[in-house]
Amino acid sequence: MSQTNMPKIDHVTLAVLQNGLNQVCNEMDLAFQRAAFSPVIAEAMDRSDGIYHRDDGALIAQGELGLPIFVGTMQYSTRTVIAQARDLVPGDIYIVNDPYLGGTHLMDVRMAMPFFHAGEIFCWLSNTGHWRDTGGAVPGGFSATATEVEQEGLRLPPVKLYKGGVVDEEIQAIIMSNIRVASETIGDIKAQAAALWVGERRLTALLDRYGRDLIEAAIVEMRQRSAQQMRACIAHIPDGRYRGVSWVDSDGVVNEPLKIDLTIEKRDGDLYFDLSNSSPPCKGPMNSVIATTRSAIYLAMKHIFPEVPINAGTFDPLHITDPVGTFLYAEYPRPVSGCAAEVSQRIAEAVFVALVAALPDRLFAAPAGTSGNFALGGIDQRHDKPYVMYLFSGGGYGGSARLDGLTNGCSTIGISTMQPIEVLEQRYPVLFKEFALREGSGGAGRQRGGFGVNYTIQLRQGWGRASFVMDHGRTGPLGVLGGADGAVNLVRIERGGETYVPPHFSKDQDIEVAEGDIIRVSTPGGGGYGEARLRDPALIERDLRRGYYSAAQAKELWGHE
Repeated sequence: MSQTNMPKIDHVTLAVLQNGLNQVCNEMDLAFQRAAFSPVIAEAMDRSDGIYHRDDGALIAQGELGLPIFVGTMQYSTRTVIAQARDLVPGDIYIVNDPYLGGTHLMDVRMAMPFFHAGEIFCWLSNTGHWRDTGGAVPGGFSATATEVEQEGLRLPPVKLYKGGVVDEEIQAIIMSNIRVASETIGDIKAQAAALWVGERRLTALLDRYGRDLIEAAIVEMRQRSAQQMRACIAHIPDGRYRGVSWVDSDGVVNEPLKIDLTIEKRDGDLYFDLSNSSPPCKGPMNSVIATTRSAIYLAMKHIFPEVPINAGTFDPLHITDPVGTFLYAEYPRPVSGCAAEVSQRIAEAVFVALVAALPDRLFAAPAGTSGNFALGGIDQRHDKPYVMYLFSGGGYGGSARLDGLTNGCSTIGISTMQPIEVLEQRYPVLFKEFALREGSGGAGRQRGGFGVNYTIQLRQGWGRASFVMDHGRTGPLGVLGGADGAVNLVRIERGGETYVPPHFSKDQDIEVAEGDIIRVSTPGGGGYGEARLRDPALIERDLRRGYYSAAQAKELWGHE
């Protein structure tokens, strides 16, 4: 139906349908989470579900419980599936994790299903789940020293895993033969498919109730209004050019920092992003595929303007020049395991730094900016079977114009939280000896940064291989407008009476640990906002009473007697 022939829609009906589409996605999220076997999905919520346009995969709606970094990338992966899909029938589901085809890293596995209504494809339903393992050199897939993508795990082009609602046993067997925890991953595959089927039922009910034409009109109107709202927000930024620079510690192979050099130009009501002056492609796994690079900018702008409803129209005023020839435009066979969890956060940080002077009341100092990816794999002697434990941890948020930064907040790229310690100790042969605030880790400022956390894990029995892909170990999260940087990320492994420190600060892999060995991690604090000398003495006294800082620290940081 052409836009000129679409029915007119009033404000109330539009709001009802917009919330109805979002609710479909929310129910998909919850179904996926509740049915999943892996704690990474079931407890930490490392997944997302959405509805996408039948022609180009443009985002129509995404669940409120989905990861922001998947907002942009799932558009591109769904578009790739649409371009390659053939002979579609109800019940078909494609699976894909190829980073170069609209993805992130190999552990983020996508499924996409054509949604039929009245015998025609109305849209696509798609979701992403973080699998604990997809094979490769190290358990968990976060290879810190990979030099080609094949070392990171099994790479799947779009293939039809379910055909007419029935799983293709041969394709599933190939997948299961290439990962370490196959028996549990089968449960996650079924949960991921079940979420799509829940979406199918709920969307069918919505269409049956309101009719295809009205919902088509609502989708068009939603996109137009989101673009209009984003432009209204951008109007608060004065015309001109803004620059933000951030750094990745290293690529895990060459121990030198990687530069993200961003220029933002505001003109004619839109924003234009240029990353072409960033570092060239790197040897190690910190390269970022273009879908992730774009999505990092999208999520940064959504952080700044959270009131804009999320759909493809949100991104229409944001124009991104492909940074060809840099590590932010990865092409095969560049390794990319750190792109979504780490590099994307440095890109977002560059956006925040660039615009903080233009929007001082909207923006904030840099958050911890690392997912703290830690994977431990080995044989669980209690059950005589392999295990892969993967976790990510929180850190401090940056201070803002009115508030100190949040302590132990989730990473910039999502709403995912660390799995409960009790669950991890029950599922894996580990014991948490410590999980506490990293007091004093927030950068000083008029509003200080939030605190990271300290955690200590001891291997209870057997042996394991530990891998880390983290960041902000060389420099802490940036303070702004005179504020100090937050504390850096720290990793220490105590084994055989000695302490091992990764040469790349917080990136390393295949570190052998045995029963009784201890792993210590301290996550970054957020950057400070504004000059420390302007901090309210009452806030300094409050922090002293709570034990966040010693009297000596308060004197050093704020000159407080």
